[in-house]
Amino acid sequence: MTAGARERPGARTVAVFCASGPVPDEYLDLAERMGAAIAAAGMTLVSGGGRVSMMGAVARGARAGGAHTLGVIPRALVDREVADTDADELVVTDTMRERKQIMDDAADAFIVLPGGVGTLEEFFEAWTAGYIGMHAKPVVLLDHEGFYAPLLDWLGELHARGFVSARALGALHRVTTVPEAVAACAEADPTAG
Repeated sequence: MTAGARERPGARTVAVFCASGPVPDEYLDLAERMGAAIAAAGMTLVSGGGRVSMMGAVARGARAGGAHTLGVIPRALVDREVADTDADELVVTDTMRERKQIMDDAADAFIVLPGGVGTLEEFFEAWTAGYIGMHAKPVVLLDHEGFYAPLLDWLGELHARGFVSARALGALHRVTTVPEAVAACAEADPTAG
């Protein structure tokens, strides 16, 4: 890794999961603000390596603020998601599983912004891995203007029926603002596996 946020004492590397397809402008703005906040906190961004939609906006916001950015993208998505060739580091993998493993290994914390099926899959995998003790990294769900309210209600219902434990729910950090999301990640221990 080149000289960047990771080398500064107290710096953290944050993986952001979010939409890579067309979304309304308010979500692009949210992603760009998240990237800027990551940079302002002296953190490094790990993203899915695309330069479009929210994925691209978070990376642009981070770079504009001086953050180091690492993009990880599967070869099959290089053209489809228009690879973020402006990333400080761009890793092209053979599979989606390799992409997620590199992102997971590089991250000290995870932030989940609004997104679709792919974002949900990444969220559930990171949250489950933390809950079962495979890592001790914060998983932060940014519930922007109630975006994830139906999902959180459903998880509450699963808890009430005995399918999701209180401990699992407690392992999830729900926040509603960009500053809260960054603050939750700032508390991460970069040595936590």
